[in-house]
Amino acid sequence: MLEWVIGHPEVTKIRMAILSRCTEKGPKKKKKSGGKKKVSKAERLRLQKEEEERRLKEEEEARLQAQQEEAARLEKERIEQEQMEKLEAKDQERRESELAELHSLEQKFLAAQQWKTDYRAHAKWEHYLSCDGSPDPTVLQEINAFMSLWREDQNEDIQLVMEKGEQVLNLIQKLQFLLLDTPPNEITEKETVQYQESILELQNLLHQKYNGATEHMLKAANMHEDSDTGNMQAVIKDKNVTFCIWANLKKKVRFKNHMFCDTQHGFDLPKSLAVSSVAVRILHTHYDHVSPLWLHCQSVPRFEVLDSKELTQHSKGSVEEPEEEEKKAGEEPDMPAEEETCSDGRKSAISVKGNSNSIADINETGEETEKKSEILDIPSQVQDPLMQKETNEKEEAITDENIVDLQQFVPVGGVYHIDVLQLPPQVKQIKDWSMVEVLDGGLEAYPYPPEEAEDATCPPVRITLRLSDNVMYFEDPVIARWDPAGQQWRTDGISNITYETQEGSITFEMGAFYTIALLQDAHLNMPYQAWELRPTGMDEALLTVTAVFATIQIQIKGNRCMLSSVAVEEKDVLSHVTGKWISPLDLRAVLKKAGVNIFPGEYSHKYVSVNKKAPLAEVRAYQQMALVASAFAFAWSKWNLEAGQEQVVFKVSEHLKADSVRGKDWSLYMFNGQKAQKLKITETSEAFSEELEEGSEFHSTLYHMLKDFASKEAIDKVETASFLFIDVVYQLLLATRVLTYS
Repeated sequence: MLEWVIGHPEVTKIRMAILSRCTEKGPKKKKKSGGKKKVSKAERLRLQKEEEERRLKEEEEARLQAQQEEAARLEKERIEQEQMEKLEAKDQERRESELAELHSLEQKFLAAQQWKTDYRAHAKWEHYLSCDGSPDPTVLQEINAFMSLWREDQNEDIQLVMEKGEQVLNLIQKLQFLLLDTPPNEITEKETVQYQESILELQNLLHQKYNGATEHMLKAANMHEDSDTGNMQAVIKDKNVTFCIWANLKKKVRFKNHMFCDTQHGFDLPKSLAVSSVAVRILHTHYDHVSPLWLHCQSVPRFEVLDSKELTQHSKGSVEEPEEEEKKAGEEPDMPAEEETCSDGRKSAISVKGNSNSIADINETGEETEKKSEILDIPSQVQDPLMQKETNEKEEAITDENIVDLQQFVPVGGVYHIDVLQLPPQVKQIKDWSMVEVLDGGLEAYPYPPEEAEDATCPPVRITLRLSDNVMYFEDPVIARWDPAGQQWRTDGISNITYETQEGSITFEMGAFYTIALLQDAHLNMPYQAWELRPTGMDEALLTVTAVFATIQIQIKGNRCMLSSVAVEEKDVLSHVTGKWISPLDLRAVLKKAGVNIFPGEYSHKYVSVNKKAPLAEVRAYQQMALVASAFAFAWSKWNLEAGQEQVVFKVSEHLKADSVRGKDWSLYMFNGQKAQKLKITETSEAFSEELEEGSEFHSTLYHMLKDFASKEAIDKVETASFLFIDVVYQLLLATRVLTYS
């Protein structure tokens, strides 16, 4: 059946038809499965040509667009350059007149210097006329006579010694003030050395008298026995010193520790001392007469105000090279270190930085820098750290890690003289007579550890000290002992330190009896977070420095300033030093003594990440800010960090009211010491730009730059401002260095 079907004529016909149809459609199917139709060579060349033409056209359009944009940019730059040249030419034309006008204002600095010179002379004359019996500490004969008479005075009553001690401290303070305040051209090297020697002699005499008063009190220890323990204990204090004295009369082991209730100072003695005839004295002096004298005689940076006509000459290129004699006249010679050996080993040398008061030259390289140094003498503390002499003895690295670097850490809260003393023979009462054995040696220290036990390990002495309420410890203080031989503070020999923050006390152990100080990093409040200076009235202003741990407000009025408040975590502290009108130098001493240091020293740049600025820009900014501070407010700007070393940037606002400055009233200004300009950017701009504010110009001085936008009332206030007010503002700005340390 299958064979019949295959061979049937109709089937054969159908098969032939299918084969024919397949033959016709075969190539089309092959084309479909092969993809695109094959392009001829000519077609391919045509397409390539069109593509190349299209690419060239796009490139030409991009090139033309770039040319147009470049031409527009160049035209814009040309216009801006022309405008800048016009502005600079205009600035140059009026530079001479502007500097002459600035020179007229600068006379107020010279008037302030003259006023202070006259004031010192008047105070000296008033002291001479008063005839109150107190010596003039600057007159060698008078101060020597005063010290000789007190040495011969046999009255060792502790209250009388403390009263006399206050007079001695006042004399020391006067000498230190003169060393800091007197310009180098008004004090000779001989006078400087004399004042330093007098300070050291007064300090050592005072300590000798304290020892004599202690001995006098211990001789009558048995007359003041404590009813509970049978031992003698006493606390005598005034605002300058605190005596805590304990005498071991019963020599019982169970009374080997004692806490002075009035002061919360205490000790725990080893057994060997508890059964010995000894006395323990904790003498807390609220001042520091132990550290090297240079630490207390570091001057505020100085700036010698020069005639602005020199700037005019410089702008004309006519400034001549200063003579060698003129260079030497602007410098203060280094103070020699004079050896002095004292009986108690507390001082061994007069070591004072003579250059701390000097106006040093800028030792930079390059023609531009040389010109800068010709027109401005820069204080040593304001110099570029890299320019300072590497050979300076204070720059020597401290290799012993136990030696305290006094450029970084400073004693705060005074000094604690902790002594174990040989109990002197006691007074014996025989009828109406009081008899006591007199020893030639005076007050004697009890040897501990004993000399024969040098190789053996002796139990340590445990000491507890209540920290002063008049000092701010922002971090755990560093405990150090005084090394008389090396004349340095050391941290070895002290162990097991426990600091109780809530109780405000510190406990530690030491292998012997030492003079102790609590030290704090002098720079822990640097760099500042912000600052603001604003006028609050006629010749009045408020300087606010927001430091790391505290916010300090300083009021300025006339020739005085006042610590208005010190806020820590929004709480006012140090109320004992606020609200008192004092000089800028005294304010600096008060704040540093209280542990709040916002005054960079000569070597502070080694310990603080500073926003380094060219000395010319920084110092001239402080000067001209002070000149206009009676009518304009100034404040910190974040763009000061972005402006580079040669320029300073700060916020400015005309301010004739006593209230705070509103945010929208601030404008940004840039100043390099010789050119001032108002910036277009604001504090909230995304990036820094030196582009000028529309409609503003360049000026040679900050005063004239501000004058363009100031009211007549503001300029009148600037011109009539007191020279004493201007001088105080300038001193505080230069002392805090807000443009570099913020």
